[in-house]
Amino acid sequence: MTPDPIYSKNQLALRNGQDRDEIWVAYRGLVYDVTGSRLWQRGQHYEHWAGQDLTDELADAPHTEKVFSRFPVVGTLAPV
Repeated sequence: MTPDPIYSKNQLALRNGQDRDEIWVAYRGLVYDVTGSRLWQRGQHYEHWAGQDLTDELADAPHTEKVFSRFPVVGTLAPV
């Protein structure tokens, strides 16, 4: 089994729905592809922006972390 690619925060930031077609977000060290979600069109979901680590922002969301199970993991986020 091949390990997941590791992405830097700069690489994640490019997948913001503006610079490239991919729309990715990170949560707890994993990078998720949310491109197919109608809620992330144009890289924005309410006050949240794609291409970022949303770990600290989940506390303000009306849903739990289970929402990430709907999306494929495309890699891991490199530690800072």
